[in-house]
Amino acid sequence: MIILALSSIVGTTKLMTPYLTDLAHRDDVDRFQFLASHLLLTTGTPTNWGQLVSTSPRGLGLAKCDSLQPYELDIDKVTRLNNENIYSLDYSELWQALGVKDASFQIEVKPLFQLSIELVSNSTQGSQRVYQFEVAARKSGVPLSTNLNSYVIVKDFVNETASSTSSDGVGTINIGIPDSLSGTALFLVFAQATVNPQMGSLGVYSFGHNSQSPLPNGTFTRLSPLDFILKASLNYATVEVSKAQVFTFNHNFSLSVKTQGARTIEYNIPRLLDTSLMVTVLTGVNESTSFAEFVSYPQVPLQIGADFSESIAGSRVAVYRYTATINSALYEVVTKWGGLSDDV
Repeated sequence: MIILALSSIVGTTKLMTPYLTDLAHRDDVDRFQFLASHLLLTTGTPTNWGQLVSTSPRGLGLAKCDSLQPYELDIDKVTRLNNENIYSLDYSELWQALGVKDASFQIEVKPLFQLSIELVSNSTQGSQRVYQFEVAARKSGVPLSTNLNSYVIVKDFVNETASSTSSDGVGTINIGIPDSLSGTALFLVFAQATVNPQMGSLGVYSFGHNSQSPLPNGTFTRLSPLDFILKASLNYATVEVSKAQVFTFNHNFSLSVKTQGARTIEYNIPRLLDTSLMVTVLTGVNESTSFAEFVSYPQVPLQIGADFSESIAGSRVAVYRYTATINSALYEVVTKWGGLSDDV
């Protein structure tokens, strides 16, 4: 099977070569399909460009180095497509690296299904406040049965709760937070489809516990994961980080500090063997304001590239959807292709 997979990748790469440079095929749907496959099946140049923070690729490909299966993408190459990451590439760099001068493209990477969270009620029970949430899992509007594992984080407090959604895609989760605490609370919900645990999704809900509603994520820190290192850039000199943690469906660990400067802190991210999305969370204070901020790794959902919503009427836009593996979990990759646009 390994030989067959490698042969498929090599064979596809050879077949695609003429489509990269032969402008006689510029309007062919087949050409766009080959370009989409080329993007996901090749590693690019250099092959490890995702980890090289000061390097733009000379050739664009998102595949993981030494992968033994097709459509396995590199976690860092994908992460550098997100413009919220400090090491991100812009569309012009990607377009030049692909080397196809007469075509525009767009890349979107997202979980295979959607997870929504709604706070239903909260009440005081003894020495804690209990919050009730309704969680809904859907794929293209169709309800999905899933297993759920959730975490609530307030400062140094973490509480974990297992649950599920029924056949109608809806589940209820009750969490308790001690009344002695106050500040920003972050509620993380990981979902895995019962039919295949590699199909996962993530929901995040931020709220104030005995405090005002929190400010938007990213107000106090800019979190940029890459090469299993989390770089936290502090937006204010008064920001103090008290704890950094990583969460997956099955695991939760504190992160160790790698380096620390006046306005930046780097943390080591463990290479967890879990078929799950991964989230890192920083908690702390800015003067008297408590915060809890997060970033996923790979840093998805993301979308980068040409804006085809403003394409010229009658122009051809080809759309290709793939299921790809990133760090053992499955994601949907949507690529769009069309004629050269003015925003390149």
